[in-house]
Amino acid sequence: MVTVATWNINSVRLRMPIVERFLQEQSPDILCLQEIKCQEQQFPYEAFRALGYEHFAVHGQKGYHGVATVGKVPFKEFSRHDWQDNGEARHVGVELTDPGMQGMVVENVYVPAGGDEPDRTINPKFGQKLDFLDRMTRWAETIDRPTLIVGDFNIAPLASDVWDHKALLKVVSHTPLEVETLQRFMDAHGWADIGREHIKAPERYYSWWSYRAKDWKANDRGRRLDHMWASPELAKEATGHSVHEYARDWDKPSDHVPLVTEFTL
Repeated sequence: MVTVATWNINSVRLRMPIVERFLQEQSPDILCLQEIKCQEQQFPYEAFRALGYEHFAVHGQKGYHGVATVGKVPFKEFSRHDWQDNGEARHVGVELTDPGMQGMVVENVYVPAGGDEPDRTINPKFGQKLDFLDRMTRWAETIDRPTLIVGDFNIAPLASDVWDHKALLKVVSHTPLEVETLQRFMDAHGWADIGREHIKAPERYYSWWSYRAKDWKANDRGRRLDHMWASPELAKEATGHSVHEYARDWDKPSDHVPLVTEFTL
């Protein structure tokens, strides 16, 4: 069995205490972090090593974005794609090398948020987000091995992935154009949405709550921005999936919570 977790941590150095708590409680084999907000030499390697995580693939940049994959099981860095086409650190892929897991690829991605206006003519960031997804789609057409892609996709595709479907149809992250663009990415490889394989729609499923809400739990205006999608053959090996909402209540939390999927390979 191998367990993989994904979490937009919103600054790994600032939130290392809750990362440590999560790893001590859940102990996933692989943890994929997004928005680490540090350069590679600033990453807290020793804190992870103290918890038994000896393997790293870190793609960082100063102050913004950045992704990192850490593991208790061995892997080698497999790829770094510039789907943003501007040098931002938004992706790293690893290939597991442990016997029994060999050949499985875990892709860790942080899709741009896309700004506030869902119109690329007045908001270049929205156009960059759509173009990022188009580049991911062309890449997905070439995949030839069991692959898991995880991370902050910054899109909540289903009506039950948001607190109010009608209210958010014109809000970036849930617009029909974004949902259609993400669907093209799904179709390009036949990805299985592991979260929704295990938590069936229309059951409520959120992974992000804004910091603006004084009481996120009572307000519960969440969105499912974080995803774990698997190649068709790998999806058949997924035996469990969990959303760790309680982490949103921890001290100095991220606005996202961790997701964990278990595989029997």
